[in-house]
Amino acid sequence: MSKILTESNIKKLQEELDYRMTVRRAEIAKEKLIAAAHGDRSENAEYKAACEEYRENDNRIQHLLTLITTATVIDDESIDKSILGINTKAKIEFIDDGFEDTITLVTTLDAKPEEMLISIESELGKALAGKKVGDIVEVEAPGENYSVKILEIL
Repeated sequence: MSKILTESNIKKLQEELDYRMTVRRAEIAKEKLIAAAHGDRSENAEYKAACEEYRENDNRIQHLLTLITTATVIDDESIDKSILGINTKAKIEFIDDGFEDTITLVTTLDAKPEEMLISIESELGKALAGKKVGDIVEVEAPGENYSVKILEIL
């Protein structure tokens, strides 16, 4: 399943990918050469650590490539701000207890639930996406469902 990402998310991922494929790979290759020069590789902890680091870097490269090539990229600058979408802030009310909070819908890469930066791909994010002020949505969360009212788009 592709992730919803912004142009700036893709740029950050591409920068990390470029770094890992050039600079980091060269650093690890140098570390492996130095460690290999210390002798028997079967008992060489430095060499094994460098090999593990190489594998971890390659795994991250593959993950980044997958994210970049499969992402659904949206232009967050041209989004209609009268409805909830990526990088839209809103004041909401949890109907069951009357608790009000301000949330911002963001991409999964930018999500920080503890700061109320809610992924648009989370249960709450999916329920709120595309809605406007006054709408009441039912959120299907693991273990319980709850209702949220959109009070204001900020």
